[in-house]
Amino acid sequence: MIQRPFTVVLDDGELIRGDLRLPEGPPTRSAVVVVHGFKGFKDWGFFPHLCGALASDGHAVVSFNFSRGGIGSNPARFTELEAFARNTFTREVEEVLAILRSVRHDNLLPRLPEKIGLLGHSRGGGDAILAARDDGNLDALVTWAAVATFDRWSEEVKEEWRRKGRIHVKNARTGQDMPLDLTLLEDFEANRDRLDVEAAAAQLELPWLIVHGEDDLSVSARDARRLVRANPDALLELIPGAGHTFEAAHPFKASTPELDRAVEATRRHFRLHLVET
Repeated sequence: MIQRPFTVVLDDGELIRGDLRLPEGPPTRSAVVVVHGFKGFKDWGFFPHLCGALASDGHAVVSFNFSRGGIGSNPARFTELEAFARNTFTREVEEVLAILRSVRHDNLLPRLPEKIGLLGHSRGGGDAILAARDDGNLDALVTWAAVATFDRWSEEVKEEWRRKGRIHVKNARTGQDMPLDLTLLEDFEANRDRLDVEAAAAQLELPWLIVHGEDDLSVSARDARRLVRANPDALLELIPGAGHTFEAAHPFKASTPELDRAVEATRRHFRLHLVET
């Protein structure tokens, strides 16, 4: 497998840093874009393992860090907390769309792909659903532990947020208090219709696999069922005994049976809809 970094410069000068993985041999005909979630990053835990597995199936695999995801030039540490504070849902969706444009038009890949798939985890799953709706030209979608809504705060938290202008969320792994400016909440409230994940799910007409752990405490499996109710054509893979990260951790040491099941279901879905059709 060939792996190389890339950088996309956005119109405002901020950077999306990513990795491209390519199988050895002739240029690939398919590509998969992988989207991390809240407090995640492209090198967290299972993502390199997942991307390698997809590349081994013959796809060009593109993973990236959101420009305001908190990760800067150091790919493994949250050093850009003020950028993290200024992030918004609208910006994340626009950045997924920017990566898709780069895959199609900006010579990011050695060959323009004939088919493109999209995969998102957790909040990145919600981003992927919205981006798939807005893009309208993808060939397959997979979401892992995806949120059915971005509105995940109590009224008490929202009141404190408006009063102080900033709240903090604890990163349990690093111990950091990660700031969120009021602009995140304001963006959601001002763009509620565009950022309605369930409404977007109902509009999707592409092959979609929903993977979720039955024991997910961060994003309940109820979210997966909400998405299936919104789009009954979607396929649901509930994994018994699996939590939010399919029992994988960071740093990644080895796969787990739960992660193996998620990866294999994903590989089958992308093989069927990106390679065999």
